[in-house]
Amino acid sequence: MPENNKKKQPGINFLPMIILILIVIVVSFVFDLSRGTSPIQLKYNEYLIYVDEGKINTAEIRGNKITGKLKDGSDYVVTIYPELIPSITDKLAKSNVQTQLIQSSSSDLWGIIINIGTTLLILGLFWYMLSRAVQSSGGNQVFNFGKSTAKLFMEDKPKISFKDVAGLYETKQELIEIVEFLREPKKFTSIGAKIPKGVLLVGPPGCGKTLLARAISGEAKVPFFSVSGSEFVEMFVGVGASRVRDLFMQARKYAPSLIFIDEIDAVGRHRGAGLRGGHDEREQTLNQLLVEMDGYDPRIGIIVIAATNRPDILDPALLRPGRFDRHIVVNMPDRQEREEILKLHAQNKPIDEQVDFTVLARRTAGFTGADLENLLNEAAILTARRNKKKIEMSEIEEAIDRVLAGPEKKSRVVSEKEKRIIAIHEVGHAAVIRNYPDLEPVHKISIVSRGMALGYTLQLPYDDKYLMTKSEIFHKICSLLGGRAAEEVIIGEITTGAENDFEQVTKLAMDMVTKYGMSNLLGPRSFGKENGPIFLGKDLVQEKDYSESTGKIIDEEVNEVIEKAYKEAKNIIDAKKTEIIDISNILLQREYLEGEELDKYLDLLKMGSEQEEEEKEKVETT
Repeated sequence: MPENNKKKQPGINFLPMIILILIVIVVSFVFDLSRGTSPIQLKYNEYLIYVDEGKINTAEIRGNKITGKLKDGSDYVVTIYPELIPSITDKLAKSNVQTQLIQSSSSDLWGIIINIGTTLLILGLFWYMLSRAVQSSGGNQVFNFGKSTAKLFMEDKPKISFKDVAGLYETKQELIEIVEFLREPKKFTSIGAKIPKGVLLVGPPGCGKTLLARAISGEAKVPFFSVSGSEFVEMFVGVGASRVRDLFMQARKYAPSLIFIDEIDAVGRHRGAGLRGGHDEREQTLNQLLVEMDGYDPRIGIIVIAATNRPDILDPALLRPGRFDRHIVVNMPDRQEREEILKLHAQNKPIDEQVDFTVLARRTAGFTGADLENLLNEAAILTARRNKKKIEMSEIEEAIDRVLAGPEKKSRVVSEKEKRIIAIHEVGHAAVIRNYPDLEPVHKISIVSRGMALGYTLQLPYDDKYLMTKSEIFHKICSLLGGRAAEEVIIGEITTGAENDFEQVTKLAMDMVTKYGMSNLLGPRSFGKENGPIFLGKDLVQEKDYSESTGKIIDEEVNEVIEKAYKEAKNIIDAKKTEIIDISNILLQREYLEGEELDKYLDLLKMGSEQEEEEKEKVETT
């Protein structure tokens, strides 16, 4: 099996061969058509009867064949022995049949030679293309369609270790046992312990599942086979199962070794699932994987590691003890882990001394490891674009905005009227947020178009949150409705700008009632069962486990939550109407507000502030 450091050879291009075959077929078809209808094949005895009955119109004798036309106009052909030509010639003459005796000429010989030469040329060209394809694919890949496509990383190559994986302390601790078993298997087998045959890494995309698998191999210093689940599934029946068998056979040769299957949900889904029933080839591949994981002796040192972000769709037989019997969750990085990840990816980049990774970690709540790597890469691109030598905080801040909201739409022309509406809308959000201490504080307000957003209000969390209280959810709904409330109260007309806000509001209110048990009328109970993606062969809609009367109460409760929140948002906007207009005018001039300057203006939006009038005068003079 080729090592990873070898240059990847191009795959076989079957297109020229297919085109060539099609051309030969078409030419043959056209040639047959040009010859017209196929002649009637007559036996010699039959031909003699036709001659006696006077059914023969013309005859042409060439070599050992007689061709011509019948009285009804049909073509015929007869194959005879050369010795019979004189007798049949006399018989045709007596029957008054127009007969021509044609001797073989050089032109006929050349026709035969051309036909044979054309055939040999086509066969030679086909063989040349096939041999080139074989050479370009490593010598015999064309004949190894059922062989495993897994990449092999040998132990003598540069490896990734746990030091290259920032954060994930608990996860790495779970995986150390795997490394110790591969290094010292007798330590476990001597006391009768069995290492898990399979380890399933579960987590959102970009959290480091693939990187962790590579790190295990690097720490254990054993051969590492890496393959994607989609590489097993082919349109040809039996190919996937054959590749699974070959993969495990290769792993046994290099044992102790690791097999890593990325995105195993591509081959490990529930059997018999889907709108059209099960996929025979995929299910055969899964069955073979189950057999292989049951069939090998764990003492030989083969460990299968798989990664997925959809554990809910995996077949239960795959998850039982004896197969993937250890499940390790790779969570989203917390604030401290995000800071470490940022520092890790910043090692090879010229970072300015003023860059505060702690602040950046706070600003990037919800970012995965891949997102953070992309963030610094975007910042580096912006730095190069601006002809700077070091990546400064401003570039990273802008990169965050690009990742969250998209790039600036400088070409988008927005009228002054719409800019004013956008400014009032965004300040309306900020005004409501400022009056609820349990919400994340506002970090930036912008009316610069990014992506699909015409403007945005960015909040900066103090720390990662895993729980939310009922009041926090309600206040969040109020803040989302703050933009629409500002439009209605200040402008006197509502717009379509709150579309995304309403989607979030409806979901939060519905979750409060149906998921979190926060309804006074319905009590601590959940309603509705989500059946997941439609390819699982389940209902296309959410299953209702409640009556129609209960559904009516749910709608009423959701409406009550939203109406109450909107009323509170309007009250705040109405009380701070003048301040919102003043800050909106400043925002129209600056296009964005952030930092200490923004905090000064936000203090004016807080209800009951002692310095409200004093700060108001400062804003007016500004």
